[in-house]
Amino acid sequence: MAGSDVIILFGGSSSERRVSVASGQHVSAVLDEAEAWFLAPSGAVHRVPRDVFAGFEKPFERDFEPPAPAAFASVVEGFESHAARVFFLALHGGEGEDGTIQRMLEARRIAFTGPGAEASARAFDKEVAKQVADAAGVHTARSVHLSKDPKILRRELAEMLSIYGRIVAKPVAGGSSVGLYQLAAAGEIERAAAGIDASGEAYLAEEFISGTELTVGVVDGPTGPRALPPSEGRLEQGRAFDYEGKYLGKGTREITPAEVSAEVSRAAQDLALRAHRALGCEGYSRTDIIVSPRGPVFLELNTLPGLTRASFIPQQLAVEGTSMLSFLEGQLAIARDRRDRA
Repeated sequence: MAGSDVIILFGGSSSERRVSVASGQHVSAVLDEAEAWFLAPSGAVHRVPRDVFAGFEKPFERDFEPPAPAAFASVVEGFESHAARVFFLALHGGEGEDGTIQRMLEARRIAFTGPGAEASARAFDKEVAKQVADAAGVHTARSVHLSKDPKILRRELAEMLSIYGRIVAKPVAGGSSVGLYQLAAAGEIERAAAGIDASGEAYLAEEFISGTELTVGVVDGPTGPRALPPSEGRLEQGRAFDYEGKYLGKGTREITPAEVSAEVSRAAQDLALRAHRALGCEGYSRTDIIVSPRGPVFLELNTLPGLTRASFIPQQLAVEGTSMLSFLEGQLAIARDRRDRA
């Protein structure tokens, strides 16, 4: 049966851990014998019975509470006691996507899904990812790293706004679902600056590019990576693809396949493939793109994109005609092959 030697790792300490729970639930439903481990924000690891995991409701709106005491004090302890298993990483953001967990697994020659540690670290840092993509000939949005000094930060936001008329401020590391600010007027600077100050995170300010918002999954297979059919995200006036928009369906509409010309679709797929290769990804990824009058523009690449029932990758696989089981089994095969050639 599928998943007999697989452990699904979900949770973590990042702001995206609720999405991770929903991704883990979907993967668990398809891999019918896989174990499920919850990585708590504290770092402890809990085994989660399949029926308990499947029965957890509203994962996007409330935190998952493990039903039993921790099985392992740390994820390292869990890895070292299960080194022969394959870990399906249903993690998003933080240590689960920045290369930290991947480095732990690579050091122990343990099989895991998704890109390796180096590719994960490169893609997680949006500024590094854009530099790598730009060097590979991919058109990227112009941006500036924002100062930690409150006065300079506010001045930089004002300068970017005066140049571009509309800008987006987002964390340098991690996803853009949480902590995203769109600014279209000087009166919006103070709210954004206060939020950035309070977060303590590194931020960048990026030109807002008007156009069609697409996202394209790339999946590796026996013949190399292939781009999936693009999805389109449409926003109501004044809304953004923030957490509420992406996961609670407020003010957004997702269309798969995207309602764009075949030429635009191919150009977006080509960009996603080039970014996937340039960043050294293996397994799967998803690239967010704006199609401007100048053509498709790279925004960011996600190395462990959402795999919830409603996420873009499952939508795109369905349009392509690939079952979720086939996709997951392919990813597990890549994970085992990478371990065996290490």
